[in-house]
Amino acid sequence: MAVDIVMPQMGESIVEGTITKWLKKPGEKVRRDEPLFEISTDKVDAEIPAPASGVLQDIKVQEGNTVQVNTVVGTIAGEGETVAAPPAAARPSAAPPAAAPAKPESTPAPSAPPPPAHPTAREPEDHSRSSPLVRKIAREHDVDLSQIAGTGLGGRITKQDILSFLERQETAAGAPPTAVPRPAAPPAPATIPGDLVPMTQMRKIIAQRMVESRRTSAHVHAMFEVDLTRIVQLRNKTKAAFEQRHQARLTFMPFFVRAAIIALEQFPIVNASVEGESIRYHRYVNIGVAVALDWGLIVPVLKNAGELNFLGLQRGISDLGERARSKKLKPEEVEGSTFTVTNPGQFGAVFGLPIINQPNSAILGVGGITKMPLVLTDAAGNDSIAIRSVVHLTLGYDHRLIDGAVADQFMALLKKTLENWSEEIG
Repeated sequence: MAVDIVMPQMGESIVEGTITKWLKKPGEKVRRDEPLFEISTDKVDAEIPAPASGVLQDIKVQEGNTVQVNTVVGTIAGEGETVAAPPAAARPSAAPPAAAPAKPESTPAPSAPPPPAHPTAREPEDHSRSSPLVRKIAREHDVDLSQIAGTGLGGRITKQDILSFLERQETAAGAPPTAVPRPAAPPAPATIPGDLVPMTQMRKIIAQRMVESRRTSAHVHAMFEVDLTRIVQLRNKTKAAFEQRHQARLTFMPFFVRAAIIALEQFPIVNASVEGESIRYHRYVNIGVAVALDWGLIVPVLKNAGELNFLGLQRGISDLGERARSKKLKPEEVEGSTFTVTNPGQFGAVFGLPIINQPNSAILGVGGITKMPLVLTDAAGNDSIAIRSVVHLTLGYDHRLIDGAVADQFMALLKKTLENWSEEIG
């Protein structure tokens, strides 16, 4: 008996998802819980497992299409069952197309097979490129959808696309006689050679949220130079033993996260959020750790990080990063951050000016660790120059909530904690 494959609801607030990739083809065997297809939602990218073992019978929703949750996107034939051949209308035929009798209807309409290679002049029923609302508007105004260039995902025609098209038609129809002078239209921009590729769902979400954050928060940045020599030496000395004892890598990130937690507990306003004309002081410190992916950026969250020791921070950060790259995160694991740490320094950046991850009020950017000459002053006030390991840390903060003096005090405490590191690392 065939089993339906449905678009899952990846969290309470998720209402739709985009199929980004099918990992199996029709006719191929699948095992229950084996990754079957990949989806992208407003919250997370994920691999979706097969609901049953058998053979992938058909794919009803192709890659790049967005559908509501619980929509049937394909079917799996049970083990031992014969996979039915595609309907005759969907298979190539030696006979000319005209030989296939059209299904009689009260009103002539295009037949419903998959979109042909060369669509007819008027095809308002192009489901892959438009929504029911767009097709309804097209029918009411006798619009040929093939004349409209879609700006949605995969060239999909949006409501705004067809309304703009209708507005241009009305403007052209109501144009004044040529005797009446009109302003010259601006010249069309020069076409630069290259490929035009639609944004992925994740890239569209990132773009939207970055612009929204810039419009929402009054961004200010404060940068501090930190002498990280003590921590670099400690890590070099204990790295091998730490990894052998705990079967976990020892990176620099838990040092920065732990120092941030200490500062956040001292300055809770930096861990707070703006809600209308009120301030939400969060009970816990939930650290979002930005993870760079080959296909975008995601910020999984280390919940209640203030209760974790150094080893717990290292394991939690490593686990979230690995599962983010393998698309194994759950929606709730990318929600609820109160403060974010991002690390552009891993790619060689001296420092960055990160955009705040809403609804946080601050984000810490970690630059690259480099050796530099610094002037050191001893207890007697004598100066000397030494080669030290230095990192530049940047705090991006929302000036609506955090004053410059508070931001600088926060960073001064973070700097002091790192430069005088005394905690056990396990």
